Amino acid sequence: MAVSRALRRLLRIRDLEEEQCRLALESAVSELHGLEQALASMGERNRQGRRLIESSARSGELPDRLSGIEEIHTAARYAAVLVPRIAEVQLEVAALRQAFIMKRVERRQAETLIQETEAKDAIETGRRDQQGLDDWYRNRMHREEQMAKSAEIAHANSEENSHRPLPAELERDSAETQD
Repeated sequence: MAVSRALRRLLRIRDLEEEQCRLALESAVSELHGLEQALASMGERNRQGRRLIESSARSGELPDRLSGIEEIHTAARYAAVLVPRIAEVQLEVAALRQAFIMKRVERRQAETLIQETEAKDAIETGRRDQQGLDDWYRNRMHREEQMAKSAEIAHANSEENSHRPLPAELERDSAETQD
C-alpha cells in the first residue's frame, strides 16, 4: 500500500501549520522581551531620577530635584502600564507555545504514519522479491531434475538399444539356433 497523495498533502499542511505557529510564538516572545527590556529601562530611569534628587540635595538646584521627581513618577507610571501587559503577553506566549507543541505533535504523527507505511511497503516489496527469487530457484532446481531424469532415461535407452540386437541380427541368431 503506497503512501497516498492525501497523506502527503496532510503532512505538508501540518508542516505549514507548525511553521505558522512557530512564527507566531517567535513574534510573541520577541514582544515579551521588548516589554521586559522596557520595564528594565524604566527601572534605570527611576534610578536616574533618584540620583538627580540626591545630587540636587547636595547642590541645592531645584530644577534638578523637580526633574528627578518627574523621572521617578514617569518611570512608575510606565511600569504600572508595562507590568500587566507583560503578564498578558506571558499568557499569550504560553498559549502559543502549547499550540506550537500540539502542531509539532500532529506533524510528527503524520510523518510517523508515512514512515510506517513506507517501511511496510519496503518489507512487502522485499518479501515479494525474495519470493520471486525462491520461485525462480525452485523452478531451476525442478528443471535441472527433469533434465537429469531425461538424460538418465536417454542414457538408459541408449544402453538398452546398444545391447538389443538389431532385427537382422535376430534373424541370423535364430537361423544359427535352428541349425
